[in-house]
Amino acid sequence: MADLDISIAGELNLDLILYGLPAQLIPERELLAQGMALTLGASSAIVAHNLAALGTRVGFCSKIGNDAMGEIALNRLREAGVDVSRVQKVTNGINTGLTVILQHGAWRNILTYLGTIAQLRYEDLDFDYLASARHFHLSSFYLQAALRPGIPELFRRLKEAGVTISLDTNDDPGGEWGRDLLAALRYVDVFLPNEREAKQAMQTDNLENAITKLARIVGVVAVKLGEKGSLAQRGKERFTCQPVKVNVVDPVGAGDSFDAGFLSQYVKGADLEACLIAGNLAGAFSTTAAGGTEAFRDKASREGFWRENQH
Repeated sequence: MADLDISIAGELNLDLILYGLPAQLIPERELLAQGMALTLGASSAIVAHNLAALGTRVGFCSKIGNDAMGEIALNRLREAGVDVSRVQKVTNGINTGLTVILQHGAWRNILTYLGTIAQLRYEDLDFDYLASARHFHLSSFYLQAALRPGIPELFRRLKEAGVTISLDTNDDPGGEWGRDLLAALRYVDVFLPNEREAKQAMQTDNLENAITKLARIVGVVAVKLGEKGSLAQRGKERFTCQPVKVNVVDPVGAGDSFDAGFLSQYVKGADLEACLIAGNLAGAFSTTAAGGTEAFRDKASREGFWRENQH
């Protein structure tokens, strides 16, 4: 059995990002983009890749299609040092998922073909492999349609096995934020929403109310606040961390990268302040290149950024 710090089960796909788009996307016209990037996508995969780049031993369970996109995504994880021995290739004609991101300066359109993203099932998971890690992480709660009904049971079994658990729901495209999330949260040690997701999860427009409610359910709630930095609360104890100032190239994957930075310290037993600092560093660093993982592929740049910004 692999010697893992963190195991992850989730989606694996690519992001196609188009930059420099016309102000209006006029139907039936051939419109030109000024730039593009094809990068490793999927919140789960971005967390896994960047954790491995930060020196964490990571194992990944997923499904990909029998196509070139799946192979490219798989190779990106391998190159980072992620154990992908539990990634399955499906042969049922369903392709690897793909997200197309249309970047319009300060805002973006995000279009996703789910493909194999929604195919991973509870029955597909190698539980002993996942439980061999000290910690388990799950992202994209709402995109993983086939796995979602089994998530509370998976979390329950992992907790019984002595594994700590973190969760980043990401957005719910359906806008429902159903009760099954609460069933899963009762087993969660670290919940990692952004401000909007925290409020949606607790069905309130007030962030303080959301944090108070979440702190009664999970061990630690760590909220990503964008330009305002981040905060973490454990019971009534709270820590805040100011953002790291960078010249932003691309915000895609910044929240997932925050998760990687935070968890890289959490599994070492670091205090919440150190976890927040690492999360902010990783989130900021990811924005210095296209996509959520490209910056982390440059070891020299990554190490230099940490030296310059870690105080």
